[in-house]
Amino acid sequence: MDNCWDYHDGASEVRMGKALRDGYRKKVFLMTKIDGRTGKAAAEQIDQCLRRLQTDVIDLLQHHEVIRLEDPDRIFAEGGAQEAVLAAKKEGKVRLIGFTGHKDPVVHLRMLEVAKENGFRFDAVQLPLNAMDAQFRSFERHVLPVLVKEGIGVLGMKALGDGLILMSKTATPVECLHYAMNLPTSTVISGIDSVEILKQDLEAVKTFRPLTEKQVADLIARTAQAASRGKFEGFKTTNGFDGTAKNPSWLGEADEGPA
Repeated sequence: MDNCWDYHDGASEVRMGKALRDGYRKKVFLMTKIDGRTGKAAAEQIDQCLRRLQTDVIDLLQHHEVIRLEDPDRIFAEGGAQEAVLAAKKEGKVRLIGFTGHKDPVVHLRMLEVAKENGFRFDAVQLPLNAMDAQFRSFERHVLPVLVKEGIGVLGMKALGDGLILMSKTATPVECLHYAMNLPTSTVISGIDSVEILKQDLEAVKTFRPLTEKQVADLIARTAQAASRGKFEGFKTTNGFDGTAKNPSWLGEADEGPA
């Protein structure tokens, strides 16, 4: 169950916390994310997440929206967010640690590099994986092989490009999901905002079979023109999906002096 400290101003975690009462918490793998880049902000956000989710431990906590080249350095700096996350893990509040981002594979690779410089290996990484990504500023081509080689959990997201890929009319929802599921992922994350979408996702799972090379090639060819400039992957080419850019206070750096 995926979530984030900032989704709907915290309401998403509150709702999930209510839903996980009465024994359901033990049946799920619970994930959430934090935006804080300083140790102080990260620690406060972790505790807020725990209260909202009504749990004592988060199975996977991820640094959210690692989308700027400087984000890894801020997170791993002295007094940075990683110190608070490691402290939370030591205290038993967090089991596993990862990071997410949607902007550029270069930033993901930088995050992995800085982690390694600090003697740390992430348990999981969340990244966009879809048929159009394969053809533009590609996480699949540049980041996925590194994660697989290092045995880091792969959490695929934006299989439908937040619905934008469907607007290109080059692929169906189930085709998009099957493409992502065909990659060497640990799981594919899909947002569900209605019973109709839930049924669509269940259909994708029930009908999935490993794709043939021809099926993959056909889908890539069909989406190639639409994919070429990132028009249908706005999370890469615009700031419309960058919550922390619109709300810099979430990073917790406003009163910490110049970055």
